[in-house]
Amino acid sequence: MVTKALSESFSRFFDSERSSGNLLLVCTFLSLAITNSPIGRDYLGFWQADVGPLSLEHWINDALMAVFFLLIGLELERELYVGELSSLENALLPIVAAVGGMIAPALIHLSLNAGTETRNGIGIPMATDIAFALGVLAILGKRIPGSLKVFLVAFAIMDDLGAIVIIAVFYTAQLSVSYLFGALAVWAVLLALNRLFRVGSLVPYLLGGVLMWWLMLMSGVHATIAGVMLAFAIPFSATDDDEKSPSHRLEHFLHKPVAFAILPIFALANTGIVVGADWIEGLASTNSLGIIAGLVAGKPVGVILACYVAVAAGVCRLPEDLSWRHVIGAGILGGIGFTMSIFIANLAFPGSPETVNASKLAILMASLTAGILGYLWLRLLGGTGAGAKA
Repeated sequence: MVTKALSESFSRFFDSERSSGNLLLVCTFLSLAITNSPIGRDYLGFWQADVGPLSLEHWINDALMAVFFLLIGLELERELYVGELSSLENALLPIVAAVGGMIAPALIHLSLNAGTETRNGIGIPMATDIAFALGVLAILGKRIPGSLKVFLVAFAIMDDLGAIVIIAVFYTAQLSVSYLFGALAVWAVLLALNRLFRVGSLVPYLLGGVLMWWLMLMSGVHATIAGVMLAFAIPFSATDDDEKSPSHRLEHFLHKPVAFAILPIFALANTGIVVGADWIEGLASTNSLGIIAGLVAGKPVGVILACYVAVAAGVCRLPEDLSWRHVIGAGILGGIGFTMSIFIANLAFPGSPETVNASKLAILMASLTAGILGYLWLRLLGGTGAGAKA
């Protein structure tokens, strides 16, 4: 992975994610305050109200979040074609970091919950929230090198891809093969429109994406997966400018709605956490301890060990302006789970609202701790200059 200037596209993405992190923080505190106020019961009931065949919360988590996953897929596609993951040299270090940052937290949670009813929470501490992590880097400003921003984004995107695979494989309760094949058939048609017929209009892809989402919802596989599948069916051009490539145009269009509408609404609907008299007892459960330890300790340990072994073995190398202190800081910030961790918590314990509530509280505590520790580490030890490789 070599040092390079930040592209205009990356800079826009960074600014959008940073602003989204600030708004998410406000929405989270607002949701917590309302939930634990005299109108808390009505507030929680509002999100559970039925709107057609699904509750409002389910529409948000299954439909709006499919748009979020579509954006994640488009970002991943861009990174694979023309971004930091487009060459093996650039991609190896973030990939290694993501793998280590998923395995270590999962092992920590499993060690505490194996054989119990809460073992399904193994995927919760494996995720990284890009928006909040970049928000911390934005506060640090020029104290940190540009390569750290690039590394963290690439690592977090690969982390999100891992979370998507985990959701598809491990959090599918009942599977309808006919509906699943129907969704795959629609996807095949969209791929043919792209690869064989070179259809450049977004309209057939978006209409097909809605149908694929419904079929995926009926199949039992979480419907948000359709968003990622749609992203890779939409035409992408590494040579055309942003105005000509459908993938580029859709990605740029979605940035602001996702950052300033979908994710804040998700936070409002999913961080209604009741902090009761037994909240400390909830945090002391093996599931909560596994989440906290996995995010706060498992993430940095997994990232650092995996990267160190890969660099020592000559598989990859650090960028010229990146030190091991920076990798440690990125690993700590990787412990900010939030959006994806909360999303997985809802899937892991669908029949146990008390466990979901305790899991979300653990996620917030761990994410806040990781954010503060990562900020302090990089502010005190993450400066650029002589001896950066130390």
